[in-house]
Amino acid sequence: MSDYSIKVNIDDKMGAERSLKKFKRLCESFGVIREYRKRQEYKKPSVRNKEKLAAADKRRKKTQIKFSRGSKI
Repeated sequence: MSDYSIKVNIDDKMGAERSLKKFKRLCESFGVIREYRKRQEYKKPSVRNKEKLAAADKRRKKTQIKFSRGSKI
């Protein structure tokens, strides 16, 4: 498990609201939310692998369509 050490200092200049926004932004950039959603429910390795292959196939088809549209010379 990754060790996250996200710290935001709250001072009078920045205020609590801006500090909270900064904290949320840092959590998102560190991938805390993504990791939380991933661990919310257990998926069998076979299911995870099928989803991974489906996503790769979707990306491959998308790039193939993109390149086929541009070469109409």
